[in-house]
Amino acid sequence: MLVEGFDEISLALSAGHFPRTLLSAPDLVSRQIDGVNAETLSVNRVVFEKMSYRDNPDGWLAVFPIPHISLDDLKLSESPLLIITESIEKPGNLGAILRTADAARVDAVIVCDPRVDVYNPNVVRASRGAIFTVPVVETNSAQVLLFLNRRDIRVLAATPSAEEEYTHQDLRGPLAVAVGTEDEGLSDFWLSQADVKVKIPMLGKVNSLNVSVSTALIVYEAVRQRGH
Repeated sequence: MLVEGFDEISLALSAGHFPRTLLSAPDLVSRQIDGVNAETLSVNRVVFEKMSYRDNPDGWLAVFPIPHISLDDLKLSESPLLIITESIEKPGNLGAILRTADAARVDAVIVCDPRVDVYNPNVVRASRGAIFTVPVVETNSAQVLLFLNRRDIRVLAATPSAEEEYTHQDLRGPLAVAVGTEDEGLSDFWLSQADVKVKIPMLGKVNSLNVSVSTALIVYEAVRQRGH
């Protein structure tokens, strides 16, 4: 996986991830990354800008091994809070959800049936490196449901068709917040298996929010209720 930017690479290093290759452009670099045991390459500004995904690159790129985490690898807290994303297709949305997960200290983000590469450089960029600080598991919905049922973790489905608002539910116990895409929402699988369905009040003419915004609202309501 390709990781670009001083801050993102530094966050990955601090989380215990180490690159295979570290590339820099001395003409662009203003801060140094030292002490990395990896192949190091220097290129000129023109070459770096062709490799970069950013409009104003800071001169750092790294190639990291993709972390492989399974459901069984997760170490959950006493009252876990999880995010389940189903069929998310936009890198920016998944990256923003990962930033929320990091900020709210969510136990893990479980990605079901993704339509985007979780380790796409644009996901990494949108997450601001949070993809390294939050456990991320890719698997199918059936495996996730079995995992949750075995641990008595309730499933909360976010859907505009729900009758209850998200602020009217008790979100303090073990909980997995399931969200889908803006266009299609959650599949019948998750809507039928959810322990509770909630909606976010929509007072205007548009009937849904961006999935990352919806996720943040519900997750932070859970954080508020838990007294963090």
